[in-house]
Amino acid sequence: MLYHYTDFTAFDGIIRCAELRLNNILNMNDASEMRLFMNGICTAVIEKLNQDGEKEKSRRTKAFFQEEMEAEFHYSAYAACFSKYRDDAAQWDRYGHAGQGVCIAFHEKLMQKMLGGAISLQQVYYQKDMREHHLVDEFYELIKNTSDFSESMPNLQNLMNSAWVQSAAFKHPSFASETEHRLVVSPFISNEFAVEPKYHVTADRIKKYYPLDLNRMCNKLHLQLSDLVGDIIIGPTSTQSLPILQDYLEDCGLSVLRNKISMSECPLRKPTS
Repeated sequence: MLYHYTDFTAFDGIIRCAELRLNNILNMNDASEMRLFMNGICTAVIEKLNQDGEKEKSRRTKAFFQEEMEAEFHYSAYAACFSKYRDDAAQWDRYGHAGQGVCIAFHEKLMQKMLGGAISLQQVYYQKDMREHHLVDEFYELIKNTSDFSESMPNLQNLMNSAWVQSAAFKHPSFASETEHRLVVSPFISNEFAVEPKYHVTADRIKKYYPLDLNRMCNKLHLQLSDLVGDIIIGPTSTQSLPILQDYLEDCGLSVLRNKISMSECPLRKPTS
């Protein structure tokens, strides 16, 4: 199972509207999202060039990466996040509305079968040192063997696009306990992604997101949304009534899920007023 911790507003969007929102990774709780990977690749490539005495190419490489990272919003990936941990205190606290929310368990194998094209399910890696990543050698070989940066720019840009895509699967090691998996799309790179973005407007900001139609994805495998959901857990500090949640599911046409609800057994302390 993959566990998605959230609040009841988002739960309603997933269950009643059959819509899973992919949000901008740059706005998530790791402030180094995507940049961590890009800085790590840049540092490793420059280190190899300096070891070869390629000072000018090292300087040009650093400038190239810096210019690209200044345009990071253009390369934004969008994702929905999941954990391998069921009923986990840290997940409830960070993502489950301080335990007042809900957790939806999805069958990972079914989700994998529904994806493809621009959308992928990625395991997240927690590391800062990128020296062993294959892109380091690819950047290094291309830059080392070119005499003119401008002539090799198309190939460099292709590598850079690949780097941005892969950056969505790396987070700072301090988040390693999350064992996170991400359903990811990078709209800038794919002509296959036909989903149009939407905007969520609140009193203080406007957020851009990409909605996935879960019913359409399930229909491709001749499944129902209820087949995809394996478990629903009410948060440890939630005041949600179990019978009302069961009535809600029945009125949403998902009565088969009413017996998949459980109460969290996590002893997370309720927030004090």
